[in-house]
Amino acid sequence: MIILLSKLKKIEDVLLELDPENVFHYYAKDRTDKYIVWAEDSEGSSVEGDDQKINQSIQGTIDYFTKEDGDPMVDKIQEALTAACISFYLGSVQYEEETDLIHYEWIWEVS
Repeated sequence: MIILLSKLKKIEDVLLELDPENVFHYYAKDRTDKYIVWAEDSEGSSVEGDDQKINQSIQGTIDYFTKEDGDPMVDKIQEALTAACISFYLGSVQYEEETDLIHYEWIWEVS
């Protein structure tokens, strides 16, 4: 049996260990600095056999928003994902002029 929600719980648990007050699923309302938003986006790799799905991975994003250049949380996020054996890559880093925030985005995949 393939359980989607248990795979997502792994991502949530890792992030909540880093900052239980500032981690949000899908969106963060009324936040102005130092917060994490994560979301599942799609199915990643999967394995099928005997006319059924045998294994499924889920892919998503983790977005970290900060005003601090060189914010140590960036490394903490990567270290936590690595320690939890969660596959990821840094998708982008951008400065958002309208909010004055630096936005880091990681793409993750769990199975």
